[in-house]
Amino acid sequence: MTRPVRPVPGSPGRPVPPGAVAWLAVTWLLLWGELTVGNVLGGLLAGVAVVWLLPLPAFDSGVRVHPVAAVAFLARFAWDLVFSSMRVAWWALRPGRPPVHVVEVRLRTSSPVMTVLVVIALSALPGSLVLEADFPGRRLTLHVLGITGDVRATVRADVTRLEGAIVAAFGTAADREELR
Repeated sequence: MTRPVRPVPGSPGRPVPPGAVAWLAVTWLLLWGELTVGNVLGGLLAGVAVVWLLPLPAFDSGVRVHPVAAVAFLARFAWDLVFSSMRVAWWALRPGRPPVHVVEVRLRTSSPVMTVLVVIALSALPGSLVLEADFPGRRLTLHVLGITGDVRATVRADVTRLEGAIVAAFGTAADREELR
């Protein structure tokens, strides 16, 4: 999250956030492909011009990165990717039809940002697809492939675990409190 930059008292014009200028200057250098004094100065000048002439409104994405929880989430998500890929491959190589189910799951979070992150993570896993996301009702309808046994309980437990890991890794304090 970038903090708003206040103009220096007595200075004309709009505030110029140094982080955005630096980011634009680096992008300028990457586009030119050569590190020269002229390119650095040109990138800084272009960055100042862009952020001064085209200011963006203040925006809070609702995402906070908690490094330890983010690493734990990414490790678990990587494991889920491998396990899901192996399960789908197993059912693809076996003769016959794989078990296919449609399951509705209720989410605990009311944050639209956290819900979108959960939907993205679930859709990225092989063998699962979010068919419908009901934001006001906090419900997801999932199509799952290759799960046997008590499918509804398994899917609900997996989604609840994934949702908790995402909120712990990227949620605000209010999001994290809501899941307790």
